[in-house]
Amino acid sequence: MKPTLANLLAHHARRCPERVAFRFDGDFAGDFAARDITFAQLQAEANRLANAWLDAGLKPGDKVATLLPNSFELVAAFWAATVSGIVIVPCSTLLQENAVAQLLRDSESRCVISHASQAAVLDSMRGKSNGDRGDHGDRGDSGDNNDIAQQIGDRFILTEIPPSSEPPPGFQTYAQFTADASTATPTTNAAIDGDSIYNIMYSSGTTGAPKGIVHSHAVRAMYGALFANAWRMTPESIVLHAGALVFNGAMLSFMPWLYLGCRFILHARFDAEKFIDAIAVNRVTHIVLVPAQIIALLNSAAFAPAKLESLQMLCAVGAPLHLTYKQRLIEQLPGRFYELYGVTEGFMTILDNADAPRKLESVGCAAAFTDIRIVDEHDKPCAPGVIGEICGRGPLLMQGYYRRPDATAAAMRGDWLHSGDLGTMDADGFVYLVDRKKDMFTSGGVNVYPRDIEEVVARHPGVDEVAVFGTADAKWGEAAVAAVTGARDLDADELVEWVNQRVDAKFQRIKAAWILDAFPRNAAGKILKRELRARYCDGDDDNANE
Repeated sequence: MKPTLANLLAHHARRCPERVAFRFDGDFAGDFAARDITFAQLQAEANRLANAWLDAGLKPGDKVATLLPNSFELVAAFWAATVSGIVIVPCSTLLQENAVAQLLRDSESRCVISHASQAAVLDSMRGKSNGDRGDHGDRGDSGDNNDIAQQIGDRFILTEIPPSSEPPPGFQTYAQFTADASTATPTTNAAIDGDSIYNIMYSSGTTGAPKGIVHSHAVRAMYGALFANAWRMTPESIVLHAGALVFNGAMLSFMPWLYLGCRFILHARFDAEKFIDAIAVNRVTHIVLVPAQIIALLNSAAFAPAKLESLQMLCAVGAPLHLTYKQRLIEQLPGRFYELYGVTEGFMTILDNADAPRKLESVGCAAAFTDIRIVDEHDKPCAPGVIGEICGRGPLLMQGYYRRPDATAAAMRGDWLHSGDLGTMDADGFVYLVDRKKDMFTSGGVNVYPRDIEEVVARHPGVDEVAVFGTADAKWGEAAVAAVTGARDLDADELVEWVNQRVDAKFQRIKAAWILDAFPRNAAGKILKRELRARYCDGDDDNANE
């Protein structure tokens, strides 16, 4: 029998009903802002939402999209999906109207729970034809002539509507939607099995149109057990998270919380000073951060290792963390640093805190029950140290891309998932990330990997973050440009000279430095190199030298 998430909440509520399960520390006006929720209360709210979905005509396997910032209601929706058999489709509030419409159609969502600030976006798209398939084309759906309003009906739900106010026409408030629903465990709970779909997580879209990644209950249960073990978590652990819960990296600590029944503290958004204070006050033990958050933490005036002494784990995820920051973490927070490399589609490597000091340049080795290999263009395994594509297989693999058999077949060859990332593996099985295939460029006939150059630029004391990309060059075909943030007394010409004196090869020299206030990012916090390159090539490079 494959495991499911279906009875975890009932187990925790029975075992420790009065234990604090969750705290949302936000700046919204909702009933659940900045107060503790016990496991008994969490079970009641999750069951109430799950039964409200069923009362509204949804059935197991139907999709519910969320368009919510970090909030209790979003957490309740994740839990309600565990007990009902209904599939959650988390969407980012940063998406533009056309992207939201595309995801609603693509996922075939039959209910939307949204923050009130998104009401106008949802209202304006409800009359648009479902025949507009965006980049995916016609897939032969039977529902191509139905618009979003017909698809979702009267199940447009809004949070953060004051009790004294009425929602806009065509919407219900979250309180109205759940008011009469039972708090008993839904009857559909018993039909959930390990292969039941738990969520469709849309890819972040750094290299193209997002694809819906399908995770089963069994896969998410494995997330809980595997990462609780990897992070050395217990039911007494305290997790703090301030990144968007719609990003799959959040599941690295969220699912262990579901599994263990420990405590989860959620911030509305990341603020370095507030985050540091929360660690100290709550004696937080486990945090997962993207590189931009780690850099902000280390550079904060409030940062002091003594304030973070309760931490047992700080995990970097989502993008490569440059070596200079890894070294600072090892020095200032010894024994706490972990790094995870992986793909939402389903395999991971972990750099364990015990291995980090001796293998700091790597992204670790295969997670438990996972196989990793490096292959050449013919899918033949590469020798240690030889660059190839990183592939993996194991218990975290997706069922596929939702309604995209073509994309699924392209990513999966046999039972091996191809990542599109380039790397090497040493004789001990540790993986070294080189770059994305699509980020590599050729200069003077030589393959150039931007990450090698980024590691050098990141060592400059005036640089916070860096993104290197290739652009057309009359002499070399392509040449490197370094976009940077930080710019503390930074001069573009001086930075170019500084970097070019330190890179390992002439073909790694940068032709320009582009100083920015901020990088374009997706919902996961990843830098959008494709957008950077396009802006630079369009002439948005006033601060660059060439």
